[in-house]
Amino acid sequence: MSPGVRSTGARVEELLGSLRSGGFGPAAAAAEELVGLLVGLYGDGLARITEVLAGEGEAGSAILAKLADDPQVEGLLLLHDLHPLDVDARIQRALDRVRPYLGSHAGGVEYLGVTDSVARLRLEGSCNGCPSSTVTVQLAISTAIEDAAPEITDVVVEGMTAAPEPGLLQIGRRPPDPAAPDSAPLTESGAAWVTLPNLGPPSSRPVSATADGTQILVCAVRGTLYAYLDACATCGSSMAAGALNREELTCPACATTYNVRLAGRSLADSNAHLSPLPLLSDSQGVRVALPEPAAHP
Repeated sequence: MSPGVRSTGARVEELLGSLRSGGFGPAAAAAEELVGLLVGLYGDGLARITEVLAGEGEAGSAILAKLADDPQVEGLLLLHDLHPLDVDARIQRALDRVRPYLGSHAGGVEYLGVTDSVARLRLEGSCNGCPSSTVTVQLAISTAIEDAAPEITDVVVEGMTAAPEPGLLQIGRRPPDPAAPDSAPLTESGAAWVTLPNLGPPSSRPVSATADGTQILVCAVRGTLYAYLDACATCGSSMAAGALNREELTCPACATTYNVRLAGRSLADSNAHLSPLPLLSDSQGVRVALPEPAAHP
């Protein structure tokens, strides 16, 4: 489902929730009924459009397929269960779109099907032990399937690290309790967890912070935090002064644009991407997992 449709739906739910919790019982009920009527009205209209196109044979099917290729229209078709492709075809198509990018980090992804609303895949190849590559592949796969098949409740990828615990906004194991004796703040891959300074409330601008001598970039997209090494993959410049438009972050030096939600992938070059970092936000603050420095001979 397109980010526009998803974010609009989330905002509608947020407004309705505010009315319910604010003691506006009759107004909340009226607003909810109004939203339902409007959604039903344009849903019925979309259903009629798809029926008419289906009755036009191959020409109509071609038009419907072209409409479904538009992210905004596709989101509405998914919302009303009117998409011309079934869930398997949509997931396969989404993976085909990201597979060339995944190929540079892993051997590829084999789709195994959907069971009980859970999409199952098998990772071919390996990430060569690189924590950033592992995070990149996991985020790319999950985001692709989430957008293509919103009815899926979970994504299981064989050959990946274990699923993150609740509270993780990116991939990574919860750090040990710092109060516990003899505990080392390491992730499963050996990367160290480092607490970031106070970032303040989420904003529409990227935030740069220094963690253990490493410059980190943190972006907030619809309330979710994403962390990256602060360096443009194309020119190496800091991204801190870049423009963040929803999930698209543009380098202030070379104007390369990256998708923050899709593991920092460049919109122009599938082989170029920012370096994502596992991120954890809880009562102890915001922490990122930094890879261990390469050993020098």
